[in-house]
Amino acid sequence: MSPRLVLATRNAHKLREVGTILGETLGPLGAVIVGADEVGGPDVAETGVTFKDNALLKARALANHSGLPAVADDSGLCVEVLGGAPGVFSARWAGVHGDDAANLELLLAQLQDVPMAHRGAWFECAAALALPGGETAVATGRLTGTLTTAPRGVGGFGYDPILVPTGGARTCAELSAEEKNAISHRGRAFRSLAPKVAAALTPTR
Repeated sequence: MSPRLVLATRNAHKLREVGTILGETLGPLGAVIVGADEVGGPDVAETGVTFKDNALLKARALANHSGLPAVADDSGLCVEVLGGAPGVFSARWAGVHGDDAANLELLLAQLQDVPMAHRGAWFECAAALALPGGETAVATGRLTGTLTTAPRGVGGFGYDPILVPTGGARTCAELSAEEKNAISHRGRAFRSLAPKVAAALTPTR
C-alpha cells in the first residue's frame, strides 16, 4: 500500500503546488498526498506569532487527527517599509481570511505614496512536518523582490500579482508554475523539508 501524507490545506492551488514540489523527492516512494478535507481534518486557529509557530500548530493537529504524517506551512508577505507586515497576518490583512482581492487592494493603498526604491519586500515560508508520535521538523524559505503599484498576471494566488522577484521583470503571477516553484519561498522550504518527509514515509525493515 502506498504511503500517505496529509497536507494541511483546503486550498486547491496550494495542494497542487506543494504536491508538485514534494513529488520531486517523494515520487520514487509512490507516496499519495491528500488534503485536509480528505481526512476530515480540523480547522486550526493560527494563533502563533511566527510562521514557524503556525505551521507546527497545523501539522501537529492534523497528524494527531489523522494518524498519518502531516505537513503544513505558514507563509506571507513581509514589506520593508511596514516593518515586516503583513507577515503572519497576510491572509487576513483586510479582515477576512483568504480574501486575496481585498488584501491586495488594502496593501497597495497603504503603499501608494511609497516610491519604487523603497518598495522592497519578501515572501517567507515555514514548512513543518509532524508525525503521529510527536516528532517534528521545520524548514524555511524566502523569496525577495519589489512590489508593483498594481496587480499583474493571472497565475498563482495571494500576493503573487504584486511581487517581482529580485533580478526579474515579471511578477510571481506572470511566471509559469514551473518557474515559480523553482524560486519560490514555498518551493525552497518544502524542498529543504522533503528529505525528512521521505524518511518518515519510508517503511522500516
